[in-house]
Amino acid sequence: MARPNSGRRLARAVLLAALALALIVPIAVRAASTVTAQEVEEGLTCQCGCGLTVANCNHPNCEFSVPAREQIEAMLHRGMSGPQVIAFFRRKYGEKILSAPTTTGFNLLAWVMPFAALLGGGIFVAVAIGRWRAHPEIPAPAPESNAARSAGDDEMRRRLERDLREDF
Repeated sequence: MARPNSGRRLARAVLLAALALALIVPIAVRAASTVTAQEVEEGLTCQCGCGLTVANCNHPNCEFSVPAREQIEAMLHRGMSGPQVIAFFRRKYGEKILSAPTTTGFNLLAWVMPFAALLGGGIFVAVAIGRWRAHPEIPAPAPESNAARSAGDDEMRRRLERDLREDF
């Protein structure tokens, strides 16, 4: 026999779960969409000459990365998004500030060429192996007979003995 309050309890539990989910999801989405300073710093190359990103520059008093980190923090606190901060630095320093090339225009070659080179090399190797397998092996030359070899050896020995007698 079913209890009359069990349906209400189930409905109440489902309603509370839905309400909790409705409250938690926007907070999680907002937290996931906020960009940290670390993520922005990883997208920018340090201009001191170390070749590392602003986040990973290993110079303690770097003339570029230290002020850039402070500027990034300030821009994010003012409410700028990560792409806006990166766009600011890109306008100021040009394409060289980006730690990875963009996927538009000529820079697309930087993304495509390594894969194209691998593909081309693989095709070249496959064609070369196919050609090697298609041609039969060239037969090895027949060995000289023992009689011919010994006649040549005897002649060589006589010359050597004659040359040695003449020198001494």
